[in-house]
Amino acid sequence: MPISTFLVEDNPLIRHNLIAAMEDEADILLVGTAATEAEAIERLDACDPPWELLVVDLFLEEGSGLGIVKRYRERRAGQRVVVLTNYGTDDIAGWARELGADAVFDKSGGLDDFFSFCAGLGAEAQGAR
Repeated sequence: MPISTFLVEDNPLIRHNLIAAMEDEADILLVGTAATEAEAIERLDACDPPWELLVVDLFLEEGSGLGIVKRYRERRAGQRVVVLTNYGTDDIAGWARELGADAVFDKSGGLDDFFSFCAGLGAEAQGAR
């Protein structure tokens, strides 16, 4: 079964390429996208089916990915929040984890690790079903 995934990314080209790569590299079902913090919160709260994986860019055209991570710090069992950013410094990763991120990956050098993480969630879900 694919992992229901919601992507928050403000750059249309990156969003398009990331969706294609996630569909190729990990068993995901895209259930929604957003480009701003407000749009993400509105769509995530109304998301049906509920998301299992939330992938968030930190620096958005409006608002912040950290605000989204904080908003979903408390979530259903089995839901994961991942930050995917161009600014994957130790400080940023620490802040994101403190606010509730399960993992932080750097877009410029950590995509293989990100895809492995996503694939692992799919395998984990298969074992639980």
